[in-house]
Order: sequence, then C-alpha cells, then structure tokens
Amino acid sequence: MFQVFSYRTVIGQSTLRLSHREVHSQYGRPGNLRGNLGRPSSCCDGPTTEGELDLFLQSCNFPNCVGAIDGKHIRVKKPIRSGSQFFNYKKYFSFVLFAVCDANYCFRYIDMGSYGSSSDSAVLGHSAFGQMLNNNELDLPGNTTLPGTTYPVMPFVFVGDEAFALGEHLMRPYSSWGLSIARRVFNYRLTRARRVVECAFGILANKWRFLHSPIHLKLETAISAVKAACVLHNFVRVRDGFNFEDSLSHSLESPNPSGVRGTRHGAAVRDHFTAYFLSPHGALPWQLEAI
Repeated sequence: MFQVFSYRTVIGQSTLRLSHREVHSQYGRPGNLRGNLGRPSSCCDGPTTEGELDLFLQSCNFPNCVGAIDGKHIRVKKPIRSGSQFFNYKKYFSFVLFAVCDANYCFRYIDMGSYGSSSDSAVLGHSAFGQMLNNNELDLPGNTTLPGTTYPVMPFVFVGDEAFALGEHLMRPYSSWGLSIARRVFNYRLTRARRVVECAFGILANKWRFLHSPIHLKLETAISAVKAACVLHNFVRVRDGFNFEDSLSHSLESPNPSGVRGTRHGAAVRDHFTAYFLSPHGALPWQLEAI
C-alpha cells in the first residue's frame, strides 16, 4: 500500500509510514470521535439529547433505537503463524471489523482484529461492548413508552441481523419463513433501521478504496490503518454530509452467520414492538405494500 502511495505522490515510503503512524496516533484516540469511538462504557454518550434520540424514529421509523450493529470482513494477507484462524468461510484471510453506528452513519464504537473465522455473535460476545451490553452496564437512556402510548414502558435497543442473539436491548428479525403479516412488518421496520450500518460500511469502503482489496501490511499495521479510516470517516461524514449513492456497493462481506438463541425477555420486547408497528400510533401508510 505504501509503495503505491509513494509512486502516486512522489513521497518516500518511510515518510508515508511515519505520517500514517502520526495520523493514527492523533486521530485514533477514543476522544477524537463522535460518541467516543473505542470506549464501550461511553459509546452511547452521544445520543443523549431528545433530538438525537429521535433520529432513528425520524429517518428510519424505529422508536427507542440508539444504534445499529454489524460486522464486516477486512481482507488481509495471511498473518504469520496464524494457521487457519483468519481464514473465513468465503475462503480468504481476514479480520472482523465490528461496529455500532448511529442514524447519521457515524461509528459510535468499533472493535476489530477478531479472527476471520469468527461469527458475528462470537465477535460481539468477546468485545467489551458486547460484554457490557449483556451485563446491562452500558449508559443507555431510561426506559420510556413508545410514541403515542402510555403502556408498556419499553427499553432502548440496538438493532442487528439474524446473526445476533435476541436480548432486552438487542433486536433481531424473526426467522424468514412462515411469518405472519405482523412479523413481516416488524422485519421490514427493523431492516429500515439496520441499513444505516450497512450504508456506513459502504461509505467507508468507497471513500477509502484500499478496503476493496487485500491489505498487504502486517496485521497490527492493517488494523491501525482501518482504525484511522473509521476516524476519518466520521470526520468527513460530519464535514461533507451523506451521499446515499456512495453506499450502494462495496466489497466488505459479513462474517459467517451462526444459529444463536435469544432470551424470553428479549422476545417479549420484540413482540411489543411488533404489536406497536401495527397499531394506529406506530403503523406506516406504506408498510403493508413494502413487505
């Protein structure tokens, strides 16, 4: 990578390497990102105002949502003495970039470096964010009723795909076969909210084109490069705004999905959302035509 940049910019490779390390040391710090990227204890410190909490409701029609989560493979050359740990189900070597994204397509938290052979649920479970989520240690807003209702009081949640386990603060879609209309509506509404993290990955990969091909750097350096790209992604996103076309295609692939079981409390929360999305206060005029 540095050889290509050196040729294009007529700058020595050693100078570029020093510049890269300097950029990462300055911008890769947790405090230099919206929402304190990399600090799971405060990854949700950002959306605390009423306006920010309403963003998922306004843009994605999903109330009480504070973030969308997903993981993507980052292609790398085979790390030395790694065996098959980084060899994923798509038959190439990678590590996993796991991210929590807000409704503005900015990364609130990232975890990277997990083996490419790991599933999304395993990456989440081993991350500091996932452990704090499971232990109810995240500083989430207090439970509140959904718009237009007085009962029940509902928790704030993250949304993810079927690779993640259902929980009180983590919603996933219903299984994709034999679904009632109500469950299909829920899946549609959840997908509208979850797509922001997919769009964020698309913007990231299309802005920083080295993510479209294997990164020919040492594993530690590759991880630093992707961290710096995530930081700069947030900076550019806030500065320049969002172009939906930038997110329509990218080469990042999701980790291997695996069967995971949720909790009964999580299932009850999901059922309440499902009922709300068909109620007069929560239904969208076009949702039945979209499913």
